[in-house]
Amino acid sequence: MVDVMSMSFDDIITESSRLNIGSVILPPGEDFGIKSDDEDVYEDESLECDAGFRSVIVVDNLPVVPQKKFDRLEAVVRRRFSRFGVIKEKGVWMPVEEDTGKTRGYCFIEYNTPQENLQRWLVDEKGRDQFVIRSGSDTEFSTESFVQWSPLGTYLAMVHRQNAAVWGGAFGFNQLMRYVHPQVKLIDFSPGEKYLVTCSSHELSQPCDTHRVVLNIFDVRTGNVMKEFKESADEFAFGETGGFTGVSWPVFRWSGGNEDKYFARLGKNVISVYETKTFNLIDTKSIKVENVMDSCWSPTDSIIALFVPELGGGNQPARVSLFQIPSKVELRQKNLFSVNDCKMHWQSNGEYLVVKVDRYTKTKKNTYTGFELFRIKERDIPIETFELDNKNDKVISFAWEPKGHRFAVIHGDNPRPDVSFYSVKGGKVSKLTTLKQKQANALFWSPGGCFIILAGLKGFNGQLEFYNVDELVTIATAEHFMATNVEWDPTGRYVATSVTSVHEMENGFNIWTLNGKLLYHIPKEHFFQFAWRPRPASLLSPEKEEEILKNLKKYSKKYEREDQDISVLLSEQEREKRKRLKEEWEMWVNEWKSYHEEQMLRDVEASDVEDDKQVEVEETLDVTEEILPDVSVF
Repeated sequence: MVDVMSMSFDDIITESSRLNIGSVILPPGEDFGIKSDDEDVYEDESLECDAGFRSVIVVDNLPVVPQKKFDRLEAVVRRRFSRFGVIKEKGVWMPVEEDTGKTRGYCFIEYNTPQENLQRWLVDEKGRDQFVIRSGSDTEFSTESFVQWSPLGTYLAMVHRQNAAVWGGAFGFNQLMRYVHPQVKLIDFSPGEKYLVTCSSHELSQPCDTHRVVLNIFDVRTGNVMKEFKESADEFAFGETGGFTGVSWPVFRWSGGNEDKYFARLGKNVISVYETKTFNLIDTKSIKVENVMDSCWSPTDSIIALFVPELGGGNQPARVSLFQIPSKVELRQKNLFSVNDCKMHWQSNGEYLVVKVDRYTKTKKNTYTGFELFRIKERDIPIETFELDNKNDKVISFAWEPKGHRFAVIHGDNPRPDVSFYSVKGGKVSKLTTLKQKQANALFWSPGGCFIILAGLKGFNGQLEFYNVDELVTIATAEHFMATNVEWDPTGRYVATSVTSVHEMENGFNIWTLNGKLLYHIPKEHFFQFAWRPRPASLLSPEKEEEILKNLKKYSKKYEREDQDISVLLSEQEREKRKRLKEEWEMWVNEWKSYHEEQMLRDVEASDVEDDKQVEVEETLDVTEEILPDVSVF
């Protein structure tokens, strides 16, 4: 295995035990940004040299070879590392031992740019987003089950019989790393893309055996296994099941943000929190929480929420607790009574946590729903309790507005349920509006907020309503018959609906604008998967984004001019295309006319040539009439 490290020169000296700076001999004419101690060195101030190692990586653990094998080793290194970017013409340098003439087991590689460039797709001049589809049996890239984007869109992961692999790169897709795990079935990235979790389940060798589950945590960049878990499936069956053989998936829940500092797993009466610095338990012990049933991290902070159901037939109430990690200090707790079920929903900025609580009535024959709102960023984390107008309504779906202060709820027992919108701004939950009797059973907010799709999937046959929550108006209604999935692109400009192979008919996908205009209808037989490529968070501050939104009309004029120029260009291109096709047609017609005329001329010339033939002619020269005498015969 070849390890790759992007390092400064000081890091090279510190980290690489093989590298002795005193023994490094630089190639003629190259100083790698190291200034000479010679005071007489001539410096031309008109030249600007690239002083530094931003475009240089160190490759260690290379074989030590004699001079006659230099070219072969360099070719192998170039072939492997050119997948990550364009290497300069003389960009591979292997230091050599003076005594033996052999390489020292490491080399320097210099690329054209500092980062060749796993995020090149983000600087598309037209701001186009990418997506991946999986259909039929013919594939551009080989995978044996599904594909999965990493959370920031840097990698595309694929699953094979003996390993998982990630693909990416500046130009097209190249395989960047493989993670050996036989019979891998499930994968999961950490939020910051630093780690990849793989999972497999192995068949029983004896009837009395339990299913064995193997989980590996890999370093995404190096492919090294950082932690391995081998236990029975029962040990991973806590919480909601979403994997196989009863395994709760994902087994490991990662802490909020992109630092990937902590991950947690539920166990029997414990929650185990690991730190990725050592991949050991924090303080070498788990947090003991009797009968803990579910957990979820804040999307932005190292705060984990735990749900514990009732114990002792209701003598000990259910509760939701918030713990700060790594201190394990309980920040807030809420006791809940007569609980049938509980679901926790974090807002994307980690400002709010809503707990949906289904409670039994006094007779224990029915249930009703209430909500507990935790205001995480406020002092002492105040909790507000609220209910629907009709608390007996069944809650079908709940969804927070991304980065916002609003949420939507589908509720009701009728075939056409109601949809209500609420705001938590101003220190109190307030209802904005209720839409009556909608053909909807799923909610899909735009990543930019404001717009939402009320979707009627499965039994509602793909009914779609595009709704503007700022204006509280319906923008458009549409239908994608038999639709099974709805997915917004990461910018909130487009939305894709698809019919997967769970249905035998109507397979394929549609792409719509945010205001419900159909752009593309792409039928695909045996359609399995559609997934937009995620984008990392914006580099702009919230203040700058707000400023841009306020001045959107000023920016829109620029883009309208660009759109007009593109439209004119497309019209010119269309005219040129038509002109070219017409010229090609006329040329083809003239060629056939010429051919036809030549053929006719050859036929005429052939008819003027007569061959010699022997002909017999009969001619009457004279006619004589003679009367014969009557002759009798006796």
